[in-house]
Amino acid sequence: ALAGIGLLALGCQWLAWWVKLPAILFLLLAGIIAGPVAGWLDPDALFGELLFPIVSLSVAVILFEGSLSLQLSEIRGVEKVVRTLVSTGLVVTGLVTTVFTRWLLDFPWDLAFLFGALTVVTGPTVIVPMLRSVRPTAHIANILRWEGILIDPIGALLAVLVFNFIVSGQTGEAFGHTLLIFSKIVLVGLVVGLTAGYLLGLLLRNYWIPEFLHNVAALMLVFGVFALANATQEESGLLAVTVMGLWLANMKGVPVKDILNFKESLSVVLISGLFIILAARIDLQQVRALGWAALGVFLAMQFIGRPLKIAVATLGSSLSWRERALLGWIAPRGIVAAAISALFAIRLQEHGYEQAHLLVPLTFLIIIGTVVLQSATARPLASWLGVAEPEPRGFLIIGANPVARAIAKALNDKEFHTLLVDSSWASIRAALMDGMATYYGSAVSEHADRHLDLVGIGYLLALSPQRDLNSLAAMRYRTEFGGDAIYTLQVEAENEGAAPERVTAPGIGHTLFGADVSYGRLAGMLSQGAIVRSTKLTEAFDFHTYYRKYFRRAVPLFALDPRGRLRIFTADKDLTPGAGWTMLALVAPEPEAGPESNDTAKPGGGAGEEPDTSSSASDR
Repeated sequence: ALAGIGLLALGCQWLAWWVKLPAILFLLLAGIIAGPVAGWLDPDALFGELLFPIVSLSVAVILFEGSLSLQLSEIRGVEKVVRTLVSTGLVVTGLVTTVFTRWLLDFPWDLAFLFGALTVVTGPTVIVPMLRSVRPTAHIANILRWEGILIDPIGALLAVLVFNFIVSGQTGEAFGHTLLIFSKIVLVGLVVGLTAGYLLGLLLRNYWIPEFLHNVAALMLVFGVFALANATQEESGLLAVTVMGLWLANMKGVPVKDILNFKESLSVVLISGLFIILAARIDLQQVRALGWAALGVFLAMQFIGRPLKIAVATLGSSLSWRERALLGWIAPRGIVAAAISALFAIRLQEHGYEQAHLLVPLTFLIIIGTVVLQSATARPLASWLGVAEPEPRGFLIIGANPVARAIAKALNDKEFHTLLVDSSWASIRAALMDGMATYYGSAVSEHADRHLDLVGIGYLLALSPQRDLNSLAAMRYRTEFGGDAIYTLQVEAENEGAAPERVTAPGIGHTLFGADVSYGRLAGMLSQGAIVRSTKLTEAFDFHTYYRKYFRRAVPLFALDPRGRLRIFTADKDLTPGAGWTMLALVAPEPEAGPESNDTAKPGGGAGEEPDTSSSASDR
């Protein structure tokens, strides 16, 4: 069963990547089919009493990973909006949900308040995957990410307070007891989280933990901090791990990049498994018992609660109405709401609340409704509003040397965006004189991590004459673009006297333009007058004819298919363009002048579309 959950999660993630939709949509569907529909998966029987401890620890890791990615510099300019979203805005959402739950489902006021508190959270489990597919502008993405990560522990705290208020109300000491619980949770969460974050930061910064133990140490400490905080004061663990991650992320000199990469991969596994497991626990009979009134609650939350919250939070801000509109649409509920609702439903049933069992199916209906609706519509809405980043069709080029500038100019002429990066001011100045976009500095520096604008860029061309820099850049941007989008030019080819060696690590990227093509060869051709020429292939003048005509003095670089998709010549994949394709090649001048009757070459013109990263091997 565990292996089946893992394989099912992998299939859902892959399908989501293929169709460009958030994976949560398919994970929820898979869990419902495997659980209540087909009866293949029974999480309660499979995990027994370990189910909720596993869920709780997983949520702790997810929140820690999310807070570890929060840099205080990213919130500048929108801090007031985020602060209002997780305070006043949270209250607005909770009240709207409470009123409509009481009115439409006839819940008692105390249960309606608890449900309102449970569903104020959005959470990184759903926000972060959705942002990957929607790709909104940086302002919107930062607001949603900060809101999702901060509101999870705050929302969980609010739900705990409401729950304790309900239970304490039976003894007549509700307000005083709730205030005491709130103070203890905040105090314990802050103290334990800050202390653990500071101590782990010292251990990492002073190299008191060997590098190979960084990831394991961070993971075990997250578990330990969560358990310690909860043992000291129940329900303070989520706040503690969030504070711990936020402190680490902004502590100077602490190397957290490797930990963050590890936690991102682990979070994908945990999120995938948790959504399948919790969706499999849904009781379809209870869902049917809710009836159409549950749909009314969902619509009220989507079309009244969220827009009203954004209107309050963005009052007086510099955000445009288009940005506010998208913010008012995206608010999917996630794993924290699902986990806490299941826990509180059991406890309230023990206290005699008959309708408490309906909290779980109602919460899942809200999760499914928000995820399905917003996953399917957020990207088109962002594009229509003009607040989505462009498709990643551009090229990050390592180097602004003559070879890099010639290749960048050819790509620019075909309307592909390029960004040249070099630490040589002379090279950068020459690129600027040619009207090219540049970044002055090292592509693998910490400054580049913070300031390099990669909007619309999805490919790396490492064209530096420094082999080590090319390799470092390939390794650095592998996680950013994916290994298949990394292309590196050899500094010296094997037939030029270099010892045989890979340009990049195995499985990372491609060797540009052919096994016998090097930076030295291209630079030599350019110094002798070679230019990048565009040649249209026809039935009569096909690729083989082109090759016979130019093979002694041309290096094929790129090819545009009839649909305008760019393909790159590499050493490891064959590419045979057909009729209607356009060849881009670095062509040396002819030894003797002569007519080129079949060559329709010209130095510019044409238009390209998005490079096709899903093409078959022969396409490259």
